[in-house]
Amino acid sequence: MRISFDLDDTLICNHKEVPREPNRVPFFLKPWINEPLRLGTRVLIKELKQRGHEIWIYTTSYRSPCLVSLWLRCYGIQVAGVINQNIHRAHLRHYSGDSLPSKNPQAFGIDLHVDDSEGVKLEGKKYGFQVVVVSPEDCNWTRAVLEAVARR
Repeated sequence: MRISFDLDDTLICNHKEVPREPNRVPFFLKPWINEPLRLGTRVLIKELKQRGHEIWIYTTSYRSPCLVSLWLRCYGIQVAGVINQNIHRAHLRHYSGDSLPSKNPQAFGIDLHVDDSEGVKLEGKKYGFQVVVVSPEDCNWTRAVLEAVARR
């Protein structure tokens, strides 16, 4: 199964109360890629990949896909692809309709998307894609993701 993760408030949590992975970004890269990775991300993605799942990033930010991949590699995480806002818009401009969703994982062959936004979940119901919502405050967020994957 192809699984995508949002970045802001899902994998990158700038709230001081949200536990973070120890920073593994080398000092010479920190000016470009020094965002905090949410605690549990490394173990979760490793587990999902061991189960045969393909991992993607799908963000509405304009972060460079190359820099996002490099940032994750600093933590030992390799992803199959990164979809940012530029890629999203370029791909979805070929779709007709007056109102398009902020994200459309299904258009990129993604089976399950992990996000912090209830709005994205509502769009999923409307447009037919699967979303599991995890709050930045949820300490058991990795379990919620694994349970959602098991249900599919």
